[in-house]
Amino acid sequence: MELRVLGSDGSYPRENGACSGFLVSHGEERLLLDLGCGVLPRLMALSDPARLTAVLLTHWHNDHVSDMLALRYCLQLRGARLDVYAPPEPHPLKDYLTGAEFNFLDVSLPRAVGGFSLEALKVPHPEPAYALKVSRGGRTVVYTGDAAERGGLEGFCRGADALVCDATFTLAQWKPGMPHFSAAQAAGLARDAGVGRLLLTHFQPGSDGETLVKEARAVFPASEYAAPGLTLRL
Repeated sequence: MELRVLGSDGSYPRENGACSGFLVSHGEERLLLDLGCGVLPRLMALSDPARLTAVLLTHWHNDHVSDMLALRYCLQLRGARLDVYAPPEPHPLKDYLTGAEFNFLDVSLPRAVGGFSLEALKVPHPEPAYALKVSRGGRTVVYTGDAAERGGLEGFCRGADALVCDATFTLAQWKPGMPHFSAAQAAGLARDAGVGRLLLTHFQPGSDGETLVKEARAVFPASEYAAPGLTLRL
């Protein structure tokens, strides 16, 4: 199983950047986890989006789903249709995307997606949001999406080979009630859950990435920034 980072910016993309998008693949099967602004062209540089096995969405905030709008036109022109596993809660953008191009399914229900196993956990965030666990052949990737508190994440992440975790704030920036983790909190989750590697994501444009990575590594040394193009073979 392979994990490739397509985009990891938070809120909006930095210059030449892209918001959240992660490709999990095995052979010809590919799952796309979130499709934020700027992710679609990066995906197209690798493969035809119509050949995806499915798209998995953690929640409906724009920086995680905005390229779904462009993907709809892409599929229309190809006469193609994709399965999209999304939060079951209603949302205006989901209504706007309803049509022949997407077959919407409930991401919260455990199931097989192609040859992958998918599980989801609802996480604290202003918008209904789900962490995703994708497994295959004894290997597991967990992606928190946006999360503000641990909730049941420690058990959900237990023993994962790779954890892609929201790490928006430095220790100095984070305060109770914030809608995202700090990098140090992400690292604490990785340490306590016994994961193999931690990829820090959702860095906002202009944020101090060096400090974010440093603070994470002080807690969990196997931490690194989820740089676009980074590929892990698990």
